[in-house]
Amino acid sequence: MDAGAFARLYKKFNLSGGHIILLNKMGSAEYEADIKQAELALSEYKGGFQIGGGITCDNAGRMLDLGASHVIVTSYVFKDGMIHYDRLKNISSLVGKNHLVLDLSCKRVADDYYVVTDRWQKVTDVKLTDELLSMLSAYCDEFLVHAVDVEGKNGGIETGLVRMLSDYDGIPVTYAGGVHSWDDIELLKKL
Repeated sequence: MDAGAFARLYKKFNLSGGHIILLNKMGSAEYEADIKQAELALSEYKGGFQIGGGITCDNAGRMLDLGASHVIVTSYVFKDGMIHYDRLKNISSLVGKNHLVLDLSCKRVADDYYVVTDRWQKVTDVKLTDELLSMLSAYCDEFLVHAVDVEGKNGGIETGLVRMLSDYDGIPVTYAGGVHSWDDIELLKKL
């Protein structure tokens, strides 16, 4: 089935906030195929999905015009190992705080968690803290946090990260990574 069929399923059950991620390199034939599938999904369920993957000031508006509720941004803001506040302010101003999700996917380094970029290959100097979340929340509507050490491995959640995120009292945070059973979901609720 194409992405439109899945979008109709999401719409039928009123499941909003799902993520469409453009994984292929911009400018490639595969990226253009990703865009066509994203357009199908967004046309079937306007406002039902967030979209990420190579989002910049150059294409963010187009994604919202296609029907995305939010754009998800990582590498455009977190570049060369640091936060580029000028880019963060520009994209937040362009799309509006209420349409921006910041992806703070992170990796454990010693006892702390640091934002990673470039397909989770580059560890930045940006340490995930309550203070950072509070400061960045002025520019976005939500955070997406992948625990990259456990993502896709079906080995359980990153409990230290979940505990840290559960202490944050601000805008919504979506945690992803390691869930492989209902027990993990129960543990997420408990933490």
